[in-house]
Amino acid sequence: MTDEIHWQKLATNILKAELARRGLTYDDLRLALEKIGINKTATNINVTINRGTFSFVFFLQCAEAIQLDKIQLK
Repeated sequence: MTDEIHWQKLATNILKAELARRGLTYDDLRLALEKIGINKTATNINVTINRGTFSFVFFLQCAEAIQLDKIQLK
């Protein structure tokens, strides 16, 4: 596994874990993002997160939408 893939998987796992902790689906995230002015489909969100190559901006938008104020890296 390359370093890049390692970091992509870590980012994906962190975001998925935070959604799971809150019991949120991709559609729930879509609705939460919509409330802060970000319009994406649940399918687009699913593909973006599972691809793992999303931008830090997207991560911050998701964090804001689900009211994430701390992350556990390890």
